[in-house]
Amino acid sequence: MDLKLILMSILLGLFCYCNAQKEGNECTDANARYCGKCIQAGAKCGWCKDPDFLKQGETVSSRCDEVQSLVKRGCVEAMIENPKGDKKVLKNKAVTNRKKGAEKLKPEDITQIQPQKLSLTLRSGQPQSFELKFKRAEDYPIDLYYLMDLSYSMKDDLENVKNLGTSLMLEMSKITSDFRIGFGSFVEKTVMPYISTTPAKLLNPCTGDQNCTSPFSYKNVLKLTNDGKRFNTLVGQQHISGNLDSPEGGFDAIMQVAVCGDHIGWRNVTRLLVFSTDAGFHFAGDGKLGGIVLPNDGKCHLENNVYTMSHYYDYPSIAHLVQKLSDNNIQTIFAVTEEFQPVYQELKNLIPKSAVGTLSANSSNVINLIIDAYNSLSSEVILENSKLPEGVTIAYTSRCKNGVVSKGENGRKCSNISIGDEVTFNISVTSKGCPKQGKPETIKIKPLGFTEEVEITLNFICECECHNDAIKNSELCHFGNGTYECGACKCNDGRVGRQCECSSNDVATEDMDRTCRKDNGTDICSNNGECVCGTCECKKRDNPEERYSGQYCECDNFNCDRSGNKLCGGHGSCECRVCVCDPMWTGSACDCSLDNSTCMASNKQMCNGRGKCECGTCKCDDPKFQGPTCETCPTCPGVCAEHKECVQCRAFGTGEKKDKCKEECDDFTLIKVRDRDKLPQPNDASYPVMHCKERDANDCWFYYTFAVNNDTKKEVHVVETLDCPSGPDIIPIVAGVVAGIVLIGLALLLIWKLLMIIHDRREFAKFEKEKMNAKWDTGENPIYKSAVTTVINPKYEGK
Repeated sequence: MDLKLILMSILLGLFCYCNAQKEGNECTDANARYCGKCIQAGAKCGWCKDPDFLKQGETVSSRCDEVQSLVKRGCVEAMIENPKGDKKVLKNKAVTNRKKGAEKLKPEDITQIQPQKLSLTLRSGQPQSFELKFKRAEDYPIDLYYLMDLSYSMKDDLENVKNLGTSLMLEMSKITSDFRIGFGSFVEKTVMPYISTTPAKLLNPCTGDQNCTSPFSYKNVLKLTNDGKRFNTLVGQQHISGNLDSPEGGFDAIMQVAVCGDHIGWRNVTRLLVFSTDAGFHFAGDGKLGGIVLPNDGKCHLENNVYTMSHYYDYPSIAHLVQKLSDNNIQTIFAVTEEFQPVYQELKNLIPKSAVGTLSANSSNVINLIIDAYNSLSSEVILENSKLPEGVTIAYTSRCKNGVVSKGENGRKCSNISIGDEVTFNISVTSKGCPKQGKPETIKIKPLGFTEEVEITLNFICECECHNDAIKNSELCHFGNGTYECGACKCNDGRVGRQCECSSNDVATEDMDRTCRKDNGTDICSNNGECVCGTCECKKRDNPEERYSGQYCECDNFNCDRSGNKLCGGHGSCECRVCVCDPMWTGSACDCSLDNSTCMASNKQMCNGRGKCECGTCKCDDPKFQGPTCETCPTCPGVCAEHKECVQCRAFGTGEKKDKCKEECDDFTLIKVRDRDKLPQPNDASYPVMHCKERDANDCWFYYTFAVNNDTKKEVHVVETLDCPSGPDIIPIVAGVVAGIVLIGLALLLIWKLLMIIHDRREFAKFEKEKMNAKWDTGENPIYKSAVTTVINPKYEGK
């Protein structure tokens, strides 16, 4: 068991060590040799542009460090480059507060999202946040396009849809006063094996005496209109068609509805696409059955409102449809029969802002289905953003109805939003590093299914302000071999050294190495650095606070004397392995205070006149006097009586000082022990110990010791139990008395019995003796008559 604990401790230690290594200083780890790279390393990083900041032996990358560390190392804040990010709201039109029946507004005048445009200036690692407000507007315009499967199995459904226009207009008027409706139909690709290509079947694909229209892929029957009667008229003129296989070509139709905005007549309002079918669907790859291998190009191919490239392009993939529906802000409602509910439910999970409704066998419930699906879709808002530049991340936090707060992926959406409800999103944009181009980028955030969006311009801080003052080919960089920028030289290609004084081809020569050896020794840069261009560049330590410096990297700031486990006692700085003490401190470890005020006794005498003040502490001449000012005498008479009340109140909560114990008795450390044997003995300690025995008001004794330890602190050890005289035990006394009385009674009874036995025996013996000596008269009594009468039978003859 002990071995397991040891192994666990070792593993835990290694884990903590590894974590500590990971959590190093990102600024120094970046090894940045110019300011721009430094500020991209992290949000806390700064660059000291003071030309005289570096010590001898320190590398140029030592200018890059956390701002607090730079200040601590002596760089004035005014000389530190530490740019900050910023945000500016460029367009902030308030969300529309409008009631139904109020003055009619154009769709472009209705605002549901705020702000609309802003600019963010991003510093690497420093997030910029803003609040996005969304309010669902009342009486918002709606465009609804009804896309219907006209294969033969939908014959009875078509009859019910013929009156859909006016009925749906009436129902939707309860939601919005600006409603438009359109109609389109689809069947299948016009190639084998999806349809029969015989001439007769191309004219009438249905069997028997059924009159069907020629097969087609997709047809835009009615552009979006607010004329419900025209919808009824045109839909009433439609005829059923037919195909061979069960899945239909609905995906081709959805793609054309999404991308052919001009033909469909979409406005920048709520766009609903109702997809009605009683069958499954073909998707990308199925076109190979008909010899079609070209992927769908996602473009509009309507001529005379008919899709003309179904035989040329394959069906679109689900991902392609998702992209186009999202790009065009179209919300899809799948109105399908119960048989295909599971299939379209899975499809709905892949297409954001879509819904599935169960269509009755003859589509009689289609109006209620559309109303329910619209309410479901419009009650949820989901934010999406366009593609982000490299290194940029976005975090969402939503604050929905009833104070519900969500983060992560759930932070993108709010549900159960009613008309007029307002929700907010906190959006945080963070950049790591700087994009390769460094140019401004534009991203957009919008609610799925809505045309409104927030346009965000991202500006990146890739260089420091002092970069604008850079001097190319500066004389400060060895006759123009580099750019003097932000207090340091940024060398041209092929040049190295702090002042770019060397060619990279001549760095590792014996002559240059000789100048990096101290006193012509064998160690290059004291084994604490590298010789670069004849000059030592000291290596970095794992701890960014620890540094080598000096001409030969012979100095450091971490190998000075310590006191109290602190470098230079915490009262100075380590410079080249020697402590430089703060004012009023001295000594090799800065552990000797020059302040004598701590030695002043209460009588205003230095060390109470009984010692000398050395390093802020009294050295008492007489060993029996102790304490920081030689005022304490543990073995002097009266010590026990002096501390009696305080010991009593702190140890037992009794005595005269129990009510003011904290105020008057907190000048010593109290340690409780079990019994008197555990009290410190005079020979056990290196300082005098006084043993005390005191009595309290209840005649109880308590024992304690008083001493002043080597740290000049008063220390009291007290036995935790009182030694009280024991009172009479009533029960044993009563029991003893009762027992005594009983025993005495029994003894008296036994004695009486014994005496009676002796008396009786004596009387009996006397009686026996008198009986033997008595002479009785043996004459007969004349009065005596025998009690026996004998009668003889005279007839008895003795036979």
